[in-house]
Amino acid sequence: MATKTRSRWVCQECGKQSLRYMGRCPSCGEFNTMVEEIIEVSRPGARAMQPRVVLPNSAPQRLTEVNTEEGQRLLVPMGEFNRVLGGGIVPGSIILIGGEPGIGKSTILIQTSAALAQTAGRVLYCSGEESARQIKMRADRLKLETDDLFLVTETNIKTILDHVYNIDPTVLVIDSIQTMYTDDSESSPGSVSQVRECASRLQMLAKTSGVSVFLVGHVTKEGNIAGPRVLEHLVDTVLYLEGDPFQSYRLLRSVKNRFGATSEVGVFEMTGMGMAEVPNPSEAFLAERVVAAPGTAIAVTMEGTRPLLVEIQALTSQTTFGNPRRTPNGVDYNRLLLISAVLSKRLGLKLHEQDIFINVVGGLNVDEPASDLAMAVALASSYFNQPTPADMAFVGEIGLSGELRTVGQLAARLAEAAKLGFKRVMTPRLRRKVVDAPKGLQLVEVRNIGEALAIAVPKD
Repeated sequence: MATKTRSRWVCQECGKQSLRYMGRCPSCGEFNTMVEEIIEVSRPGARAMQPRVVLPNSAPQRLTEVNTEEGQRLLVPMGEFNRVLGGGIVPGSIILIGGEPGIGKSTILIQTSAALAQTAGRVLYCSGEESARQIKMRADRLKLETDDLFLVTETNIKTILDHVYNIDPTVLVIDSIQTMYTDDSESSPGSVSQVRECASRLQMLAKTSGVSVFLVGHVTKEGNIAGPRVLEHLVDTVLYLEGDPFQSYRLLRSVKNRFGATSEVGVFEMTGMGMAEVPNPSEAFLAERVVAAPGTAIAVTMEGTRPLLVEIQALTSQTTFGNPRRTPNGVDYNRLLLISAVLSKRLGLKLHEQDIFINVVGGLNVDEPASDLAMAVALASSYFNQPTPADMAFVGEIGLSGELRTVGQLAARLAEAAKLGFKRVMTPRLRRKVVDAPKGLQLVEVRNIGEALAIAVPKD
């Protein structure tokens, strides 16, 4: 079989390939990220074009003959982690966890590894950034003790696979994939080709042996997992560990899950003993709420299948500049502009001469439109300097004409509000009776934002 070599240039940020060098990547716009790679192209001869023998393990099967009963999910002794994974770890799955440096990725994984070593079998923790002594010091600080957790400091993927075959673990943890390399590629560790090749071999290990693999991925300055997007396509589940560095709460968010719901969220709190799960996050986020303060409103949002009650704070102040400021923290900037325009156009609020600041308490990021009503009420409350009712929560999407539109999963939202002691929930007027309000909870139905503000922010 004849072979020849040729070169290509690959961006180390986004994986863009080019036949020539470019100082700036045309895909991601980064400078000096194109690295040359030498590849070998094989030209098959006449014999290579003959039909090959089909191996037994690759023989086609009828859909009705595929066995789906093999393997039970591995339950992590952390309810929040199980929620995000969709009910536990599927044997043979490969899970990618990304997050900013210092957010707690290694901490939550060493806790999970120690817990699984006690319940599911042997766990192999491979670190390319820390020594075994450093990992042991962290485990001692977290008071983790188990005999079935094995540590190794290694970056060669072939050596790691040899360790896997010798130890035969149930779970393999790679911290991190950007530090791993294979001798078959001449590029440096962390490059696109190395990350792709190492991830492909770990994927083959997971699918053929049934070992569940956790991969830790670094993130870029834009907040995306470093390396090519193919890394996210290779894995079964992609999790992001998020959180405000000035807050103790951490959110483990699922953005891809082949075995469960996407956009699911687990809430943890970083403590001196590691990551502690928060079973009732709504109560935690509202623990320091100041009742009867102007500029606050309670929104009932959904994170995956979980309803959350969060406090939205707003502040309007007379601007001293020609262009008023719009500063959102935890909400979408364009959504803030839309709601400000609706309040100015439909209700006559002179927000064009006001600086507007929006904050979601607890470091959460609220993206769904169901929080529109709470944001608008908080803005009007600050503008008129009138507090909102302390026993009322708000659910609803605002249209451009000022009308309120219904949102999904209303029953779960109402149940969560009643659970936390709220007496009233303001919702869009329903054309028909969709859900029954829980006992002790009153639905305040309104058609538009004008009716909503007349009830929630009455002017003296």
